Amino acid sequence: MRAIFWIVLIIIILLLLLRLDYSLGRKNHLKKQVDEEFPLRNSDISFYDTGESLFSDLFADIENATEHIHVQFYILKDDDISKDFVSLLKKKAEQGVKVRLLLDWVGAHKVTKEMEKDLSRSGVSFAYANKPNFPYLFYKLNERNHRKISVIDGKTGYIGGFNIGKEYLGEDPKFGFWRDYHLKLTGEGVTDLQTQFLTDWHDSTEEAIENRNSYFPPLPKGKSPTRFIATNGVDLEDDFVSMIKQAEKEIIIGSPYFVPSNQLKEELINAAKRNVKIRVLLPKKPDHPFVKEAAIPYMDELSKIGIQFYMYSRGFYHAKVICIDDKLCDIGTANFDKRSLYSNYEINCYIHDIDVMNEVKKVVEEDFTTSNRLTRDRIDELKAEKKFKIKIATWISFFL
Repeated sequence: MRAIFWIVLIIIILLLLLRLDYSLGRKNHLKKQVDEEFPLRNSDISFYDTGESLFSDLFADIENATEHIHVQFYILKDDDISKDFVSLLKKKAEQGVKVRLLLDWVGAHKVTKEMEKDLSRSGVSFAYANKPNFPYLFYKLNERNHRKISVIDGKTGYIGGFNIGKEYLGEDPKFGFWRDYHLKLTGEGVTDLQTQFLTDWHDSTEEAIENRNSYFPPLPKGKSPTRFIATNGVDLEDDFVSMIKQAEKEIIIGSPYFVPSNQLKEELINAAKRNVKIRVLLPKKPDHPFVKEAAIPYMDELSKIGIQFYMYSRGFYHAKVICIDDKLCDIGTANFDKRSLYSNYEINCYIHDIDVMNEVKKVVEEDFTTSNRLTRDRIDELKAEKKFKIKIATWISFFL
């Protein structure tokens, strides 16, 4: 009995220390945050919904780069497509193109030391973002750079949900077909993607970028009004709330995870009360433990007031999208969950072009047709089947 007492006491002390670490780390993080707002720009946009089409164009643009290549991903694997990607970056660096590759320290844990050495030997500048360190180790371990940005020659930019790995091509039998959304931009908006990449690079390396102006060539005005929103675990909640408040007829939310804050949940309830039709598209199969269970209490409460939830059944749904009437379409890296709201570094693109919005909505509607609507009976079954897991998921929802 005495041994059990000491084990329990040690566990309680560790949990209290972790909570204190997180609380103090959060306060320290908030003190350092400086709001950076990007202006409304006009860009030309290409929309991707499969890894094959995205990687074909992205790899081609990298192949054709003549001056510099800036690439930032959350995840890079050690599989065939990842090795092809690394080989391409090495080739361009050996040709004299300046190549910078920035990966999240946690997300890119599959990157091997040999890959790092190969990149360095070839002249690729390589760094990890958001390495955890003291003080506030636990908080910083949860503070991840989830952005996915590519900028080629300062003229072409990419942003969205895809990372580099075979699953994003639908080649992982565990997930099957992989649905994600990504954007390619040319025109004015590339300036802001470049700015954000260089900011993250400097924060990760403390490197003073020489000839900075050379990374910002004159860019033409494109067709589509766009605005980039970059968040560092702060302000995303307010941005999402602002979008929901604008809705008069329809809200579409697509996300691999659905763990909203209380404020976001209440704003969805308010929208439903003013007769806004709300549909939420989520994956049927989860890619991480407890994320599905964490969503069940929200689906339970919100479905009772008419909000519709659909489970994507064709494969895995990883897209991040919010559509508000015909006013606004948001595509980027942020999920509809507490990790993106309060921990991750994210970047989203707000699109105000009806033609692009219609193109995105067409694919979203197709995805709804390959999904199953959750009935009240099925939600009740899930609550009963996963009662214990739901309690755990609710407790750790900030860290999923």
